[in-house]
Amino acid sequence: MSRTVRLLLLAALTLTMVALSLAAGKQWLPWDAWTGHDPRWAIVIELRVPRAVLGGMLGAALGLSGAVLQGYLRNPLADPTVIGVSSCAALGSVAAIVFGVGGVAGGLGQFGWAMAGAAGAMALLGLLTARAESPVMFVLAGTVLASLAGALTAFLISIAPNPYAVAEAIDWLMGALTDRGIGDVTLAAPFIIGGILLLLTTGRALDALALGEDAARSLGANLAQLRWTVVLGAGLAVGAGVAVTGVVGFVGLVVPHVLRPVFGARPSALLLPSALGGAALTLAADSLCRLAPGAGEVRLGVVMALIGAPFFLALLFREGGREWR
Repeated sequence: MSRTVRLLLLAALTLTMVALSLAAGKQWLPWDAWTGHDPRWAIVIELRVPRAVLGGMLGAALGLSGAVLQGYLRNPLADPTVIGVSSCAALGSVAAIVFGVGGVAGGLGQFGWAMAGAAGAMALLGLLTARAESPVMFVLAGTVLASLAGALTAFLISIAPNPYAVAEAIDWLMGALTDRGIGDVTLAAPFIIGGILLLLTTGRALDALALGEDAARSLGANLAQLRWTVVLGAGLAVGAGVAVTGVVGFVGLVVPHVLRPVFGARPSALLLPSALGGAALTLAADSLCRLAPGAGEVRLGVVMALIGAPFFLALLFREGGREWR
């Protein structure tokens, strides 16, 4: 089976997950409800379509970011949380909630604070690694940023002036697409799409880097430009996603590993499939959130952790078993 056919099948799977996202929920919508003459059409237009679009963009951003970071860092366990942008965006959003300037999730105040946190993380990450020759410094800087942002987030929650702010911040940190509308899509889409387009340009440089840094330079790869492209692309895409949905993990870790046996280990061959696969996985997980028993919905971040953590453990056992042998 050619790569083109495999890519088309993956695209068909993603479209199937989009259709499932539009139809599934506590109230299933049959296909005959998808007309302007049926009153249930309002559910499709006002709730399901923005949610599906936002979920697809978020998943594509996370899956693609994971593939790029694994190629750039040459580490199969890398994912978007490595660079600390998501943690800093979460810090900005929680600060908006605690200080009462954000309003509801996706409001301009909260979105602006979250994107300010992501922008600060991108600037610090770039400055800290400006003279670094090795990706190791990139990982260390990202880990420091993530740890500091996590500690500050916990501090803000602990000093929140009222329990409602605490509950809202904790609920938001779990990540969800619940009640997201067209306004959230309008806010996030330019940043997510811009970040995705930047990340898609890194394929050739990542292929060269897979041969080693010296070999990459001899092939004409500009490693400094590649680093800034990775920082800006992942920062914009992941930061904007976190700003409107909260923290959703494991997509960037799981998707490249699932697709690598199908599309090959070459970094450039994995970028577009990872974007499609990330969208499909996120939409499938969000559909499961709505189909869970009970009156409410399970949070998307919780479902992804339940899917991703066992996968991560299995991956660790597999990699560890190879080392032990």
